[in-house]
Formats: sequence, C-alpha cells, structure tokens
Amino acid sequence: MTVTTAPAPAKPPAAEPSTLRRVLTTPTVGPLVALLLACAFFSFNSDQFLTGGNFSLIIQQVMVVGTLAIGQTLIILTAGIDLSNGAIMAFGGILMAKLAADGIVPPLVAVLLGLLVCAGFGALNGVLVTTVPLPPFIVTLGMLNIVFALTHIYSQDQTVTGLPGQMTFLGETFRIGDTNVTYGSVVTIALFLLFAYLLSQTAWGKHVYALGNSPEVARLTGIRTSRLTIGVYTLAGLVYGIAALLLVSRTGVGDPQAGQTDNLDSITAVVLGGTSLFGGRGTVIGTLIGALIVGVFRNGLQLMGVASIYQTLITGVLVILAVTVDQLSRRRIL
Repeated sequence: MTVTTAPAPAKPPAAEPSTLRRVLTTPTVGPLVALLLACAFFSFNSDQFLTGGNFSLIIQQVMVVGTLAIGQTLIILTAGIDLSNGAIMAFGGILMAKLAADGIVPPLVAVLLGLLVCAGFGALNGVLVTTVPLPPFIVTLGMLNIVFALTHIYSQDQTVTGLPGQMTFLGETFRIGDTNVTYGSVVTIALFLLFAYLLSQTAWGKHVYALGNSPEVARLTGIRTSRLTIGVYTLAGLVYGIAALLLVSRTGVGDPQAGQTDNLDSITAVVLGGTSLFGGRGTVIGTLIGALIVGVFRNGLQLMGVASIYQTLITGVLVILAVTVDQLSRRRIL
C-alpha cells in the first residue's frame, strides 16, 4: 500500500523592500539628515550662519581636507587606510612651491612634478601593501614618518614665500550674486562629482567595491586585485597632489608644518559620510557630506563663541557615533 504525503507548502517569496526603506537604509541619508539638522541648529543660534558668504567660507575651509578625503575614501573602500595622506600633501606642496619660487622650473611644470611625486608615493604604498605584503596601517604609518622627514629636510624647516600667480590662481575668487567663491572650491566639487561617477557608473568602480567586499572572491571572478590595489593607491596619491595645490593656492605659501592632522580629519570625513571602515560600502558624496558636517560644526560653534577644544571634543563624539552606527548596520547585514 502506497502512502502519499501532501507536499510541503511553498514559502512565500520574500517581500521586496519598499522604496522608502531603501532610501532610509542608503548610507548617505543619515549623514545628510545630520548635516541638515546641524545647519538648522546653528541658523537659529547665529544670524551670520545662514548667509552665502559664510557657506562659501565653510567650503573653503573644508576643500583641502575634503579633497584628501576623496583619496582616503578610495582606499578605505578597498578595506585599507592611509595615514600618510596629509604628509604626502605637505611634501607635494613644498616641492611645488620651492621649485616655482626658486625659478628652477616654470610654475606649471612645478605643479606637474608635484602631482607626479605624490602619485609616486601613493604607488609605493600600493606596491608595499600588495607585494610584500604588509597591512595598510603599517605601510602608511611608516610612509607618514618618511615623507614628514623628507618635507622638513627638503624645506630646511623654512616656509616658502613669493610664489608666482599661476600657483595661487585657485585661491582667487569670482562672484555669484553677492558671494565670493574660490576657484579651488569649484575644483573640489568637480572632483567629488567625477569620482562619484567613476565609482557608480564604471566597471573600475564596481571592481573597487568588489575588492573591498572580498578580495578572494574578486580574484576568483577575474579581477586583478594586486594591480587594482596599486592603481587605487596611485590615484589617491594623485588626488593628494591636487589637495597640495589647493592648499598652496589658499595660503599663498609652501608650509612644511601643513597637514599634520589632516590624515585624521580626512578619515573623520569618510567615516561621518557613512563609508564603512571594513571596505566595500560607501560613496564619495557621503564623504563630501561628512566633510561638510565637520566644517559646519566647527564654523557654527565658532560663531557661537565655543572654544576650539570643545569643537574637537564634539568631532570625536561624532566619529564614535558614526562608527557605532556602521557596526550595528554591518551586524544587521551579516
């Protein structure tokens, strides 16, 4: 006698997440809401905050760190980190400024050489990370000390002045209505838009995310992970060179003391922008928002007369909160 059993009921298909849920879980939404709330808070507490001139000042204040943070974002997306970016920027700025001020080469050639040297330091970081291999933290920590020493040796601890106008052009302004805007701010925004496109709309960008999610899986799918990693570090170094040019343009000098805390500030911007320190998740637009959050808080607290040490305290609290949120969301995903 054959016994038949009723087939088990099929499980209903998982419901597709709603549009609202997808929007709310986007990494950049939280930072954007935080930025808007901060702007609302400071606009109520200072009449000077919500003005075109003040917002232009905020962008000028964050454009150098924001540009550094673009390169930092690329590296963190691969599950790496770069502690040497501020030092590389400082050396690039000194090299450009000294070559041009001393008349060794024309200003445009000096800028090009500075960009190439910064890209070379980035490439060296990438080679050491991939071929030795060494942890990115150790490689870039060592590079931080090497480049910091080279900056002071080359400059002899002297600030370089008397720069030609071609090197400070990006620090000049043009008017939009009643607001003065620097050309450097436009360059920074353009860089953010360029890398947002590259990461979201190109095969290279998809490979960067794949590398950060799982290097082994990326390798098995045919991605040349070592070559890609070196390329990312090299490109990041080139971006640090652009940051050096922006810094020289804004200050009008080559300063060997520049960039000493910018490596941490760039990491702060990346983390506040919703990029995961574990790699594979985040956007450069989020990094822009993160840089603006730092700039808005520092500017707003300064307008309110709050001492700078409390600005640093609040920034530290924000970083811990952002990493905590990242950890919680990561556990939910896993």
